[in-house]
Amino acid sequence: MKTHHTKHAPEAIGPYSQSVSIDGWLFTSGQVALDPQSGEIVEGGFEAQARQVLENLTAVLASAGCSYTDVIKSTVFVGDMADFPLLNKLYGEAMGGHRPARSTVEVAGLPKGALLEIEMIARIP
Repeated sequence: MKTHHTKHAPEAIGPYSQSVSIDGWLFTSGQVALDPQSGEIVEGGFEAQARQVLENLTAVLASAGCSYTDVIKSTVFVGDMADFPLLNKLYGEAMGGHRPARSTVEVAGLPKGALLEIEMIARIP
């Protein structure tokens, strides 16, 4: 197993890596809307947080030579399923025409009071 790290995504807030790879597969840890510089949740509600999460994931994927087109599966955790339509819009914009498998689950709480968290599995090119 190899760990990957980038300064363009937030530091882990626990004993885990931003992502790990093994046998050509990349597994990202869940990303919440932490600003990589401040380590704090971005302000501006669900849309601002979703955009930050997607930016963080772009950086984490890139640290292993991947992009969204290499993603095979995403898991999204949201605090309120009422945000599902906006999530779909922003996620779709980020993915372009790529459509990996995805699960979306409503949860009771997320680290640092985040409104969403996304983790991904990608095939390393």
